[in-house]
Amino acid sequence: MAPVAVTAFTATTALGPGLQAQRQALEGRRSGLRRNDLPEKPLECWIGRVEGVEAVEFPAGFEAWRSRNHRLAWLGLQQDGFLDAARAAVAHHGAARVAVVIGTSTSSIGETEDAYTRLEDGRFPADLARLKVHSPDAASGFVRAATGAAGPALTVATACSSSAKVFAHAARLMQAGLADAAIVGGVDTLCGSVLYGFNALQLVSAQPCRPFDAARDGLSLGEAAGFALLERQPGAGQVRAWLAGYGESSDAHHMSSPHPEGLGARRAMEDALARAGLAPGDIGYLSLHGTATPANDSVEAAAVAALFPDTLHASSTKGWTGHTLGAAGIVETAFSLLALEHGLLPGTLNSTAPDPACGPQIRFDNARADIVHAMNNAFGFGGNNCSLVFSRA
Repeated sequence: MAPVAVTAFTATTALGPGLQAQRQALEGRRSGLRRNDLPEKPLECWIGRVEGVEAVEFPAGFEAWRSRNHRLAWLGLQQDGFLDAARAAVAHHGAARVAVVIGTSTSSIGETEDAYTRLEDGRFPADLARLKVHSPDAASGFVRAATGAAGPALTVATACSSSAKVFAHAARLMQAGLADAAIVGGVDTLCGSVLYGFNALQLVSAQPCRPFDAARDGLSLGEAAGFALLERQPGAGQVRAWLAGYGESSDAHHMSSPHPEGLGARRAMEDALARAGLAPGDIGYLSLHGTATPANDSVEAAAVAALFPDTLHASSTKGWTGHTLGAAGIVETAFSLLALEHGLLPGTLNSTAPDPACGPQIRFDNARADIVHAMNNAFGFGGNNCSLVFSRA
C-alpha cells in the first residue's frame, strides 16, 4: 500500500492527559491502575480511571452531547495541539474532504444505563432525553462537530480492535479518493456494562493485571481517548510517522475466546507486514494486545513466536493503562509512535514470572533502541483482529 502520513497524534489515559504524561509514566514504570472507585459500582478490582473527567467543561453549544464519554473525548482532543491540527487540516483540505473514523465499544452507554434506572412513566428523564448521546455512533458525531470535519463519518465497533481498525478504514477512504485526510481515534469510558459485563465472563482480576505472567488471572479495565490525523499529501516537515501497513482478519472462532491456534491473529500480522513490504525481522517493537487473561496471552504469544525472530522486543502496556477496550488500538498506536520517536520500548508492568509457554520475544523490562518500524496488535471479541505497522518519518 502507499504509506499514509501521520501528522499529529495524542493519547489520554489513566497515566494522564497527553503524550508527555504517557511517556513519563512509561519511562518511570508508574502504573495508572487503582482500586475501583467508580460511584455505585462496588466490584473488587483495579481500574485505569482517567482523573478529572467529570469536571471537564463542554464548549458553548455542545450541551446536547453531554456525557462522560464525550467529556473524555473533549479532554483528549485538547492535548498536544491536536484539536488545532485537526481544524487546520479541515481549513486546508476543505471540510468535505476530511473524514472522521472513530472506534468505541460502548459509546455513551453509561448515560443510557442511568436513563433506564431513572425512567419516568416509561420515558427517559428530561436531563437524559438527548438522542445524540444514546446513539451508538455518538462519538464520531461529537468529534465531527468539534473539529468541523464534514467528510465521510464512520464508527467502528468491533470491541477491542475498534480504534486500530479505524486506520485501515481511513486508508481505504483516501485510496478510493473519498477523502484527503482523516481524523481517526477511539474513546471508551468505564461504566456498569463494562465492569459487570467482563466480570460475568470471568475475565476481571481482583488485583492489578499481570500480562504474560505465569500467575496471570484476568484483566484490569481502563478508559482512554486518543486521536491521530492522517493525510494523503502532507505539507513539508509535518510528518510524525507513516502508516505503512495494516492487516485485518475475522476468524469468528468464538464470541469471546480467540482461535486456539491464533490463526486470525497471525493472519492479521502477516497481512500488515505484507502491505508494508517488510519482513518480520524488520520490526523493532511490537505492542501486544496482551490483556492478561490466560487464554488470550498464550494464544498471542504463540502466534508471535511462530512469526518473529527471538530478537524482537514485544510487550503489553495494559499494566500501565488497563485494557481500554474500544480505545486500546489508538493507545497502543500512540505508544508505538512514541517508541519510533524516542526509542523507548516499554516492558510489561506488574509481571515478574514469565509464562514458560511464551517465547523470548515477550519482554518485561523497558529497553532503549533506535528503531525504524513498529507494530501494534488489537484483537477483539468474535475474532475481529487488526495489526498496524508504522514507520519512522
